[in-house]
Amino acid sequence: MAKKKKDKKTLPEQVLDKHGVPYEPLELNALDLSEDEIAAKMDELGIQQSDIFKTLAVKGDKTGPLVAVVPLTKRLDMKKLAAVSGNKKTHMLPLKELVATTGYVHGANNPVGIWQNHGFPIYFAKEAETADYFLVSAGELGRSDKLNPKELAAMINAPFADLTETES
Repeated sequence: MAKKKKDKKTLPEQVLDKHGVPYEPLELNALDLSEDEIAAKMDELGIQQSDIFKTLAVKGDKTGPLVAVVPLTKRLDMKKLAAVSGNKKTHMLPLKELVATTGYVHGANNPVGIWQNHGFPIYFAKEAETADYFLVSAGELGRSDKLNPKELAAMINAPFADLTETES
């Protein structure tokens, strides 16, 4: 009898396992799906767009690289991130520097992998603080991990802060 092939865990998932932080791996590749297909997949998984958070690589004028984890449905406020991170100014890391700095391609940045490999400061948007779970990239395009934000924040020492633009 042939052995059942196990899905290979990403580095961030291996780190989560090592630290005893539970997560649920999910496949959701928004780049390959239409809006209707994405909506159907999210219904199937029991998630909403507001449950998905993006991991953004940023550069501060004093600290250098840092990471902000914010809802997919909101925009990062650079002034707010600068204030909480001890910088005067912050800006998105240029795409051409992304892989060399974080080790991940655009769309696959993961707070666990970046913390494990680089130790950059990481900040979570306050919207995650009261959530039972959120989804972050698992470190590969099309893969996400569903986990408790407070447990992840405790593991990687990431404070919750007001990081998003205010809707007018």
